[in-house]
Amino acid sequence: MEAAIGPRLMADARVGQQGTLTRIWARRGTRPRVPRDTRYKWSYIFGAACPARGTGAGLILPYVNAEAMGLHLEEIAKAVAPGAHALLIVDGAGWHCAKALDVPDNITLLKLPPYAPELNPMKNVWAYLRANKLAISVFDSYEDILNKCQDAWNFFANDPDRITSITQRDWITVS
Repeated sequence: MEAAIGPRLMADARVGQQGTLTRIWARRGTRPRVPRDTRYKWSYIFGAACPARGTGAGLILPYVNAEAMGLHLEEIAKAVAPGAHALLIVDGAGWHCAKALDVPDNITLLKLPPYAPELNPMKNVWAYLRANKLAISVFDSYEDILNKCQDAWNFFANDPDRITSITQRDWITVS
């Protein structure tokens, strides 16, 4: 078996009608109004990225649990280069390391220490997408949430240079 192409970084993000506020440009001394929804529908983007290859694998699901994580692991396993093995960096969410989880043979999970979200570069991906694609939005319907999540993820996943620039860290090395 070939050495790992590089670690994949995994995280999930909730996107929904409560929305995300962000900063906007405005004339000094003014307080611009921005839309804010008060309804409670949302979806989750499960995403993983390989900084070395500039690739990503993602799913948009209506819930987070071990079953959803299993579906995401299957999706990641398909994206791992043939003959390679992926080290998947996950945080301490219960569904990331659930006992019922069936981890594919070409993936190994590495759980980050508690209270260390800065070690997971995917958190920067979610911040980037929220600031550039998902912020200050009022979603008309659940389908609109799904479409915006898909557009945001595809914007990220189809740009290898963006994947690498956001997720690469000095401590992540390719072996």
